[in-house]
Amino acid sequence: MVKAIFTVLGGFCVYLMATLSYGGIAILMGIESACIPLPSELIMPYAGAMTDPGVAAALGSTYGVHLPVFNLVLAAIAGALGCNLGSELAYWVGAKGGRPAILKYGRYLLISKKEIDLADRWFERRGDVIIFVGRLLPVIRTFIAFPAGVSRMNRTKFHLYTFVGSLPWCLMLAYVGRRLGVELLDEHSPLKHWMHRLDAVIGVAVIAAAGYFVWSRVKVYKQYKAEGQA
Repeated sequence: MVKAIFTVLGGFCVYLMATLSYGGIAILMGIESACIPLPSELIMPYAGAMTDPGVAAALGSTYGVHLPVFNLVLAAIAGALGCNLGSELAYWVGAKGGRPAILKYGRYLLISKKEIDLADRWFERRGDVIIFVGRLLPVIRTFIAFPAGVSRMNRTKFHLYTFVGSLPWCLMLAYVGRRLGVELLDEHSPLKHWMHRLDAVIGVAVIAAAGYFVWSRVKVYKQYKAEGQA
């Protein structure tokens, strides 16, 4: 199952890069940053591998396409710009529809007004740090733009720190891909092994977070019930 997913997603990434070159990298990373879980841990290593002419030819032969040869730094910049592109969409959705919906239906979603106000204060005071750090974290980086939009974080700062936080992430993953080269095609490649290990760590964190989430939502439900709104 995992092998099939990697094959399909990897093929999609390669075909888009073959068609649109650096624009393909930007679009793929834009998809990830628009709250759609297409992992950058797959996109950027493929882009990095394609900085080696021999690897680009081997990848192209495997997928039956002609692949461009990328520059490592330009590939990372394209990825970071793509993060800004996708994040703008997620930010806009959060800013236009997120807050009114949450305020109106918060009691059904078990989100308290206190939590909304707290998120606003966080993004107002430390939005730069939240966005920068969030862009360096797997999974979180995919969804961080939406709450920033809901809280109406300063748009200029939002895009500045999105780019600054995304660039080292994209460069690191592209460099990993360049080092691995044709091993990216191997089902047992170090990258895929690393991603499986990372998934396990994230899985434990998600379970712990889910436990806390359930406890906190029960608490919010009791608050709404006490106010007669539940």
